[in-house]
Amino acid sequence: MNSAFRDVIFVNDFTLFRAWLLALLVAIVGSNLIEDMGFMGEFGLRRQAFAPIAAIVGGYIFGLGIVMAGGCGSGVLYKQGEGQLAALLATLGFGMGLVSTYHGPFQPVMKFLKSYKVSMGEGEAATSTLALWDAIGGLSMKWIVIAVIAAIIIPIILKGKPFGKGPKKGWLWSQGGALIGAIVVAAWWASYYWGGQARGLSFSGPTSDFFMFFLTADSKAPFDPMFDFWGIGMATWSAFYVLGVPVGAYISAKGLSEFKLTSPREAQELLRVFGGGLIMGLGGAIAGG
Repeated sequence: MNSAFRDVIFVNDFTLFRAWLLALLVAIVGSNLIEDMGFMGEFGLRRQAFAPIAAIVGGYIFGLGIVMAGGCGSGVLYKQGEGQLAALLATLGFGMGLVSTYHGPFQPVMKFLKSYKVSMGEGEAATSTLALWDAIGGLSMKWIVIAVIAAIIIPIILKGKPFGKGPKKGWLWSQGGALIGAIVVAAWWASYYWGGQARGLSFSGPTSDFFMFFLTADSKAPFDPMFDFWGIGMATWSAFYVLGVPVGAYISAKGLSEFKLTSPREAQELLRVFGGGLIMGLGGAIAGG
């Protein structure tokens, strides 16, 4: 996320942005398709409540944090696998920011901002768990809205020549984007099939679950089912899936001969990435991911 938008603004390079758009498109179409086919159980994709003030404020704070930390929630995790020790410190800050907001002194701030929700319907039928088509015409508009989104995204993707010749090392951006989108869809399905409710590829909640498990032996997940992990404590599966990111990044970096242990040379950088992680955790929790 950080690199995709940074490259567009500073070097006018849309490569990673197009990869992100492709992943997003595959995820939107694929996840809604398997939901309609009944593969997601009664909870479906478990859309969040629409709390616009929390989304805007939390998103802005999160954006500040990822610039300072040098990556988003998943970014600081995979950079550990590449050998960047600064990313480890950023992840510690990220976890502390999440825990202090979900379970600690900043929780009242988060709850206050999230209390301003947009609801539709009246009485028992009222809901604040909205999708974009709910604001337009309801479920009957679902695939029309998705088609409009696709019509906007596809020309931008095609302009980047997604079927062109790949680089000498690594994958073509379109291969990576399509695969990430497919993994998102698979994660939604697998989360429901093995875990009871679908969560997908989120990092704020799972990182909080991970830190809470190792700090208190209880992930204290508000929604996801928890299990007894070898008698050590109660955890969610998503608390451990975050471990796979640095492991996968390490395998990839070694395969491309790009793994290299690096550490910040100045104390100021250590403080910056750690502080960025803290801010990122605060914003991620408020924004809802």
